[in-house]
Amino acid sequence: MADCHPSSSGSPSREEARRLFDDYETLGDDSALENQKSLKSDKPTPIPMAQLATLCTVRLVDPIVFTQIFPYVNEMMEHLHVTEDRSKIGFYSGLVESSFAVAQVISIYQWAKLSDVIGRRPIVLLGIFGIGLATLFMGVSTTLSGVLFARSLGGLFSGNVAVIHSVLGEITDSTNQATAFPLYGLCWPLGGVIGPLMGGLLSNPATKFSMFDIELFRRYPYLLPCITATSIAWAGCVYGYFYLTETLPSKRWKQKESIEMSERRGGDFEKQAKPASIRYLLSIPVLRALCISGAGLSFITTAFDVIFVLFCYTPLSQGGLAFDVTQIGYALSISGGISIFLQLCCMPFLLRRFDHARMYNVCMGIWPFCFVLLPGLNILARMGAVDAATGELAPATQAVVWMGIGVIMLLSRCAALAFSTSMILVKEAAPDAASLGVTNGLCQFAMCLSRSFSPAFASSLLAFSIGYEFILLRYLWVIVMTIICFLGTTLSRRIAEGKRTALR
Repeated sequence: MADCHPSSSGSPSREEARRLFDDYETLGDDSALENQKSLKSDKPTPIPMAQLATLCTVRLVDPIVFTQIFPYVNEMMEHLHVTEDRSKIGFYSGLVESSFAVAQVISIYQWAKLSDVIGRRPIVLLGIFGIGLATLFMGVSTTLSGVLFARSLGGLFSGNVAVIHSVLGEITDSTNQATAFPLYGLCWPLGGVIGPLMGGLLSNPATKFSMFDIELFRRYPYLLPCITATSIAWAGCVYGYFYLTETLPSKRWKQKESIEMSERRGGDFEKQAKPASIRYLLSIPVLRALCISGAGLSFITTAFDVIFVLFCYTPLSQGGLAFDVTQIGYALSISGGISIFLQLCCMPFLLRRFDHARMYNVCMGIWPFCFVLLPGLNILARMGAVDAATGELAPATQAVVWMGIGVIMLLSRCAALAFSTSMILVKEAAPDAASLGVTNGLCQFAMCLSRSFSPAFASSLLAFSIGYEFILLRYLWVIVMTIICFLGTTLSRRIAEGKRTALR
């Protein structure tokens, strides 16, 4: 398929493909020509708000289902009696979290490739239904193998995330993406608020709420948050079935004209191009840089999320905060709330004002500070007063610790804005509209591949470190993760270099 994308005449063909992509028709337009006219008049193309709202609703399902396990996953491992050594709990919880990403790696590119053939809509709906089913299985699992199976099944169906990104790329263009992408970017942080709150408040309902004090919830203490997450997933599937329309160009043009046609600026019509091959995509410098840097970003972000939860769960004497499940849920919800604020109030301005590649690099440069400052929370807690009657931190000390958590969460969410920027960079780097699905699939594959071993690596590193009194070994996890963050920052600079190469 590489001969469909010759590199010898790269500049003209690349420019034509880029213009075809930028002029890509949005839902509701009668033709690509109308979209071109709106671009020529320097007015933003109207965003199809109904379709964007539907897409955001569907996208919201994934983070809710994914994050609702975080507050109680360590406690769940204790409940399953996987080990008698509490210091090893982090290894098994990391294994559970990694199983999801490993399965996602296996399926993500295949879903993206299949969506370029049969359409985006069926892949999106099937994925949401399957995620809900897998979550329900996890709620009734009583063994580690059962939990691993359920999370792996959820990961297989969650591979449709690249397809959802492609739908967003197909309903927007370069004139309106600064508005549409931040709105879409709200879905993950909003789910990051709802999911942890749900997991923290609804786990162990038999001991928290008298109305749920029945044998079912005594036997399955984590079933209620899983049932709630499944209900949300299936409701999103039903909503998407009625309101999510197909955006794959060949399917839409077949419906309109019974033939696959596309339009260039020159006014000539031609058959819709076939998706590019992986070899060709990886030959594009900026795409190659996006895949490598995206893998680093995903590894670092996942490692921070895993380490933060395990750090909060670890006793004060071992360097943690000794938080319970509900407190962990609150902390993660604070993180999601900060993300919502940044996406709504800051991201649209930043995307219009600054170069996307440079902004991505700045976000990556924030990550080292997140890991370096994290042990300071334990120092603040141990320096503060302790209530002699309960053995818990005094209110004043708790207030200081929570302020510190807020600062670190703010830094981490600023750094995580790199994900929204990455989506735009991937869209801009796609060689043509027909290759948008496989381009997103390739980049998401790289991200999921690094995320597949990041939780196990991060949790094992922290579990290993806290067992030592020698300061360099005790904080080995900080040293290692900070070095990895600096490497990630270096990798992110290749994106700007790749863009400069593409413009030559």
